[in-house]
Amino acid sequence: MLAGQCAIVTGATRGIGRAIATKLATSGANVVVNYRSNTEEAEKLKTELEALGVKILLVQGDISKDEEAKKLILAAKDAFGKIDILVNNAGITKDGLIMRMKEEDFDKVIEVNLKGTFNCSKHVTSVMIKQKYGKIINISSVVGIVGNAGQVNYSASKAGIIGMTKSLAKELGSRGINVNAVAPGYIVTDMTEELSEKIKEETKNSIPLKRLGEPEDVAELVAFLASKSSDYITGQVINVDGGMVI
Repeated sequence: MLAGQCAIVTGATRGIGRAIATKLATSGANVVVNYRSNTEEAEKLKTELEALGVKILLVQGDISKDEEAKKLILAAKDAFGKIDILVNNAGITKDGLIMRMKEEDFDKVIEVNLKGTFNCSKHVTSVMIKQKYGKIINISSVVGIVGNAGQVNYSASKAGIIGMTKSLAKELGSRGINVNAVAPGYIVTDMTEELSEKIKEETKNSIPLKRLGEPEDVAELVAFLASKSSDYITGQVINVDGGMVI
């Protein structure tokens, strides 16, 4: 489905990012794995994915910093000669009620989640425009649509990604570039594992499909949006939430 294509996945060593990188590699894409600090996990993932018969490039960098995002894009272009797919997945949380939220906690979440998406999209755009082809897939969240108490910073960053997605879709559509967003609901990851069993059970009961999501549920949609099967889809925000937000 994606044989020979070059895909960049930011924040690719854990959770949803890891599942996306794995799915794209399974579909035949050569994957540029971006990570910020966990070199051991990155090397482990590289070994696993190379066993699938594809090429894997590890690029360490903090994509909230413009120069490091630029370095990531240039490294991918130098290695593979093109960039077909960019998945802006890197994200963090620093939850807290607004009365107690520190300014640096607000700023850091916006910098990584929103500005990081901007930085990578900005630098990949020149490559994709020359190719007259590209797929940009931004990982937002259902809380960017409906909000969530204690997540003012995270919700704002994910809502910003939705606005950015729609704007870029309009700006880049005539250049052969599709831009879409995926909005996961409750997905079982290291981040969500910190919640109590009671909260998990209550959440599961509130979901029409009566189960929590898996990273692979998100990865399947990303692979579709990365493929030619989605060539006439752009500017969309698609929930992967089991019906949690209807």
